Amino acid sequence: MTNSRTLLKVAGICIAAAVTAAALVSLPLRAQEQAVELPKPAVDAQETGLQKAVIAGGCFWGIQAVYQHTEGVTQAISGYSGGTKDTANYQAVSASATKHAEAVEITYDPKKISYGRILQIFFSVAHNPTQLNYQGPDHGPQYRSNIFYANPEQKKVAEAYIAQLGKSGAFKQPIVTRVDKFEAFYRAEDYHQDYALKHPNNPYIVINDAPKVVELKRLLPDIYRSEPVTVASAGK
Repeated sequence: MTNSRTLLKVAGICIAAAVTAAALVSLPLRAQEQAVELPKPAVDAQETGLQKAVIAGGCFWGIQAVYQHTEGVTQAISGYSGGTKDTANYQAVSASATKHAEAVEITYDPKKISYGRILQIFFSVAHNPTQLNYQGPDHGPQYRSNIFYANPEQKKVAEAYIAQLGKSGAFKQPIVTRVDKFEAFYRAEDYHQDYALKHPNNPYIVINDAPKVVELKRLLPDIYRSEPVTVASAGK
């Protein structure tokens, strides 16, 4: 199956100039339709020191952009998780021939944001957790909804929150998010890093990813940051 993002990148060469941020108010925005106001997790982690969370939910461009605009996040890196090192490359993963998901590794400060709230963003605005092995226009197991827990506490919080959301009836369809033990994270190619920030007029970004940041600000203003942390600037 042809990767729809590739087609949109090509199309963007011709029409990106005509697509601006102002178009966000008139286009039928997929991400805005999926955004859901959700309660905070009833069960949360008790952590100290910088922590990492690895999640997957469709194209990593949009997931990365959302967390780059999240208060308390010190770095968000696009990459691959769920498979082996030898297949951790965009060509192999895009062919749906690996066990990898397009994932994002989030480094965060628990003094400013908890693991539970990282998951609240994940389920609320970052993706649609009821779509099995696809997300919006992107189809294949590499676009699955997946939480990779690093320790028993993260596992407990993830499973408890999924159960909480299920009981609340927040979604019309069942949540299909996988909760798997974290094994390894492999950083994606450099051109994928900060992609949404570098290519704001790409039609794919305008339609699918930029609205997620808009919804983060609208639904969770207390943890929205206007100045994003980039891969290039993180740690400086």
